[in-house]
Amino acid sequence: MTTSTSLAIIALPMDLGAGRRGVDMGPSALRLAKLAATLQALGYQLKDLGNITVGVAEALEGGEEKLPYGVTIAKACQELYLTLSKLDRDTMPIILGGDHSISMGSVAGVAAQTPKGKLGVIWLDAHADLNTPESSPSGNIHGMPLAHLLGFGSEALRQIWGGGAVIEAQDLLYIGLRSVDPYEKSLIRHLGIESYTMSDIDQEGIPSIARKIISKFEGYDQVHLSFDADALDPSVAPGVGTPVAGGLSYREAHLLMELLARSGMVTSLDVVEVNPILDSKNRTAEVMVEMVASLFGRTIL
Repeated sequence: MTTSTSLAIIALPMDLGAGRRGVDMGPSALRLAKLAATLQALGYQLKDLGNITVGVAEALEGGEEKLPYGVTIAKACQELYLTLSKLDRDTMPIILGGDHSISMGSVAGVAAQTPKGKLGVIWLDAHADLNTPESSPSGNIHGMPLAHLLGFGSEALRQIWGGGAVIEAQDLLYIGLRSVDPYEKSLIRHLGIESYTMSDIDQEGIPSIARKIISKFEGYDQVHLSFDADALDPSVAPGVGTPVAGGLSYREAHLLMELLARSGMVTSLDVVEVNPILDSKNRTAEVMVEMVASLFGRTIL
């Protein structure tokens, strides 16, 4: 569980980086699922900073560009970056998306707060999100945030934080991968990014992999967890834009959150890609709130 008792929720309700509409309503769904009340019941002081303003696709130009809506996405992510970089360091941010392109703002923002520049990132996702504009099969920016955070891709998007790389390959760890494009596979191998696929989870189990994660980030000043709802199996979280069969079970995901909570290592959090349009009775948002509760210390006994 985080050592901070003060939390801040901030949302970027954006679906411009995704191939399907609807994740812009994810923050509202998570709030409706009683995220704030759940965390307050665990003893946290919480403030909701509201939403970063972003346009909707129907009212914007740029959808047909090489980087669809790239200018608008960069502007919104930069606002998120600036907001987080000015946040009181004693307050732990929870960033609600929106599609996963928002992490260009969230990771850069918390990195700007890291006192010694040592930020670790856990990417909990079915996808690697490591494509560049040149390699991307779809052109959707939500499949590119990590490439840009590592210093690849479009200079225009890297200007969100002023250019260059935010993190190095050794600062990143994947868990839950099961849908990775050929370019991403080659880059993961080339950079030596530590990765735990669903096959690894099947073979080793969550407790073993959690111990490795905790060991890797021991000594880091801050650790950011970027949690994409599609890391979960679609039977658990149906309301996501890019579901992939064979994901984390309900208990596997809870156990991972519980073990990370015991370590006290996570200092900031993304919750992204909840799509109420594709959901049933807000089930996915409710499941994600339960996951957040476990990460923040809720236990069975």
